[in-house]
Amino acid sequence: MRRADRTDPRRACRRRRRAASRRPRERLSASDQSKLLRVSALRIERDGPLLRITLARPERRNAFDAELIRELTEAFSDVGDARAVVLAGDGESFCAGADVDWQRSAIDLSYDENVEDALRLYRMLATIDSCPAPVVARVQGYALGGGSGLVCCTDVAVAAPAAVFGFSEVKLGIVPAVISPFVFPRIGTAAARRFFLTGERFDAETALRIGLVHQLAADLDASVDSLVGELLSAGPEATRAAKRLIRERPDGERAARLAAKLRTSPEGQEGLRAFLDKRPAAWRSGSSS
Repeated sequence: MRRADRTDPRRACRRRRRAASRRPRERLSASDQSKLLRVSALRIERDGPLLRITLARPERRNAFDAELIRELTEAFSDVGDARAVVLAGDGESFCAGADVDWQRSAIDLSYDENVEDALRLYRMLATIDSCPAPVVARVQGYALGGGSGLVCCTDVAVAAPAAVFGFSEVKLGIVPAVISPFVFPRIGTAAARRFFLTGERFDAETALRIGLVHQLAADLDASVDSLVGELLSAGPEATRAAKRLIRERPDGERAARLAAKLRTSPEGQEGLRAFLDKRPAAWRSGSSS
């Protein structure tokens, strides 16, 4: 009877499962972990003081859906001590706006559900806009609708000469309301009157002229790297303070106090002494130029 028990396939299967559960789990290698990260809607890489956040839905031209919005919000909610962030898109396009399937699912939402859906997008844009570290957009291909809105939330945008932009919402019978608080300060009312009302697409030269992007570059990577080098050559605390200064626009007394605070800070003292001594400041020792 005991011999028969040993050969019982069900008992043997249970023994194998128990043995397997007692084996130590294999740790994923760095390369395997990297492959798992690529399954998500974003790819996040840290390179010293630089953080790279890449929209990783190239098959959808990096269009927004609920998952991408959630992941972008989380990624920009905590950039740690990064001194610069590069926001890019995988494949041929930066971001083609809203994903078609996501838009289709929104058709049946109630008014209140639409409000909450829009607020999630707004919170993502606001989180990027208020990121304490400077954010550089690397723009190629399409940057339409929310994609153009995303560019407006970055501090500096470098675009390929063939990039295409547009606020095309009115073509769909809707309006670019959620992105508008970030677009108006970037391109102004005059440009918004034309491109919000017509919904027409426009080229990179026009985007440069209206202030949507700051630079056109045939070699995007080289230009972005050069710009990042400039950012890293500045004092880390001063850079973050300068970004807050732009956002908060303090009055005379508050501005004077801010200037005094930075001048008397360890970083300010080091920067001034380095300038007078004609030597690189301490924070530049680990920066690439």
